[in-house]
Amino acid sequence: MKYSGWPEPSELVVGKVDEIEDFGVFVDLEEYEGKRGLCHISEVASGWIKNVRDHVNTGQTVVAKVLDVDEDAQQIDLSIKDVNDHQRKEKIQEWKNEQKADNWMELAFGEDIADEAYSAIANALLSEFGSLYDGFEAAAIHGESALEDTDLDEDEVDAIVETARSNVSVPYVNVTGYVDLTCPDSEGVDVIKDALKAAEGNGEVPDEIQLEVTYVGSPEYRIQVQAPDYKTAEGALEESAARARKVVEAEGGTAEFHRDRDEDDE
Repeated sequence: MKYSGWPEPSELVVGKVDEIEDFGVFVDLEEYEGKRGLCHISEVASGWIKNVRDHVNTGQTVVAKVLDVDEDAQQIDLSIKDVNDHQRKEKIQEWKNEQKADNWMELAFGEDIADEAYSAIANALLSEFGSLYDGFEAAAIHGESALEDTDLDEDEVDAIVETARSNVSVPYVNVTGYVDLTCPDSEGVDVIKDALKAAEGNGEVPDEIQLEVTYVGSPEYRIQVQAPDYKTAEGALEESAARARKVVEAEGGTAEFHRDRDEDDE
């Protein structure tokens, strides 16, 4: 996917060196349709430059900072030297992610999708998430609910979610906690069983969360949570323990949540 329009001053762009002259370097912008920029020799590298070709090669992919845009003159001034290593790596990764997302769009809607239809779907994702990649990643994690505020129709949402869940590698974090459950009631065993079912969510845990409760050693149970980020994981962990506590305490029992396993059980 290439954007129409023009980049903004100070924006970082990915380009391919198209032509090298003594006075500077012409760069085709990979992210903008039909746009080409000029990086003056003084902006190619720091210090005095004797030969531009000592610093860049034709066909080389570079990350540059947009210094100025003159739409009337059809001119974009660039600087390669103003981009540090961290910015370069981050921008290249962002660009590669968008290329992946472009492929996912073709998988979801076919290679023959009309340009207007493609643009409408892409703009809906860009408006909500800022990038196609972030839109697909959100769909992989949260499913249809991630796209409910977009202008996409039901079929488009289904296609994106199905493609995302088959192709997007979602980063996950894992957290673990423990809960001690006791109940002196004559039906205490059944109460504990109900508490464990409650801890596991009774089938109502969101799709992006994997939660498992296992027996460690009476009265201790392990709660393991896998989620897209630590905030979500920690919240799910605490909610799981709270559900178990509610069931047990309603029957006169006790529940104690702790993050580390009891030393006596090691």
